[in-house]
Amino acid sequence: MLRLGLAPLLVLVLGVSLGAAFPHDSPGRGCRLSQYQSIAPEQRHAVDRMRQEFFFSLSLGLCLQVTTHKCNTKLFHRKWNAVNLPMADRVLLVAAELNLTTAMLGLPAAPGFAELCREPLHFFRTAREAVQGCVDPSHQPSGRLRHWLHKLQNAMRAESTECLRATTILHVLQVLDNLRCAALQDKC
Repeated sequence: MLRLGLAPLLVLVLGVSLGAAFPHDSPGRGCRLSQYQSIAPEQRHAVDRMRQEFFFSLSLGLCLQVTTHKCNTKLFHRKWNAVNLPMADRVLLVAAELNLTTAMLGLPAAPGFAELCREPLHFFRTAREAVQGCVDPSHQPSGRLRHWLHKLQNAMRAESTECLRATTILHVLQVLDNLRCAALQDKC
């Protein structure tokens, strides 16, 4: 079980959840989400191909070390969707999801899978930078989002890196959809 690399991620996710992780002048200034209102089909395909290959390799035991730790996290199983959140909460949700996603995709992997991750990882890192400019440092997350951020924090402490990586990759298309929803604002 490897948890050493998650400490910096935990600090970053918690900082975003409090709305103070990224310095910027004012909410919305430097906010560049409009480019994510429509995710290019080739980008979605690259992400989905990476996701499918990960689980194919995992089923063959090629992608990750075998672990006896059972993965119990249900981080992405929520009774609500991003569309049910106020806009400022959507941005915080997407920021936290993108931080987790880039951290998990950036972990060392077998050469073939690492190559498949390269394009999606670049996309998610670029999106994370864009979302950072949209985080309102004075915004306090609603109860729903605060509960989910707490759940994320607990999962990062309790679950193995392998578990978090698998959960994140399994739900990576949901992260794309939440990014698009945040970009669409009221049109989501």
